[in-house]
Amino acid sequence: MKIEHVAMWTKDLAKSRRFYERYFGFKAGKKYHNKKTGFTSCFLSGDGGSRLELMHMGHIPANRNSVQEQHIGWIHVAVAVGGEKKVLDITEKLRKDGFAVVDKPRRTGDGCFESCVLDPDRNRIEVTIGRARSV
Repeated sequence: MKIEHVAMWTKDLAKSRRFYERYFGFKAGKKYHNKKTGFTSCFLSGDGGSRLELMHMGHIPANRNSVQEQHIGWIHVAVAVGGEKKVLDITEKLRKDGFAVVDKPRRTGDGCFESCVLDPDRNRIEVTIGRARSV
């Protein structure tokens, strides 16, 4: 069994699509638009078959999650970029481009090397080398 895709609402579909394409190498599929409801979406595909669905509707309220406080529910999406140098390079590029770095690159207690940044909608994105934890 595997997770088929993860979906998130965005204020700006094109801006979010460019973010994930530019910094993480995702490839966008065709944009879907339902004229009746105003719903638009786009699936982004990553290496290894992972997919992210970006969705937009004008009346969806802003996320109430705080960057400082954590609450029950989904907290981040982790994107495996390869080695430590890639984590460092991508994190620094995001910082220079004005995106918030919530957690600087570091080795965690369970052996993973990662950072945490905020995407254009202030969702937490963990930039990681990949699987370090044993299941």
